[in-house]
Amino acid sequence: MKNDIQNRGDVFALVSAFYTKVRENQEIGHFFNETIKDWPKHLEQLTDFWETNLFMVSKFRGNPVRAHKEVDDNFNHSIEQKHFGEWLTMWYATIDDMFEGERANIAKNRARNMAHNLFMNMYMSRTKEIDF
Repeated sequence: MKNDIQNRGDVFALVSAFYTKVRENQEIGHFFNETIKDWPKHLEQLTDFWETNLFMVSKFRGNPVRAHKEVDDNFNHSIEQKHFGEWLTMWYATIDDMFEGERANIAKNRARNMAHNLFMNMYMSRTKEIDF
């Protein structure tokens, strides 16, 4: 039996293990590897983000929607829903490898909602730029 996600240390372990896999992934790794210049700093920001989402602490400062739109712009709007699906599948698998319980399930559900919302925001910002 695995433990549930219980504290910042667990969140950092999850985020670190997950993004190690992401960076090696043939489908989505290049988006991250070509964008993130300071991985230790980024892992801390991602830990803040997930700690805020899972424990309702107020640590995260950032704008994920804007950041994802900028990355999509930098990759000529080539980020597709399948890329978010790959990200989400890997997130679920990493959680399942390391944790189980209520908070682990919350992390999966929130990631699913975020993936959908981030993609839709990116997509909608594209259509605003297109002149029909």
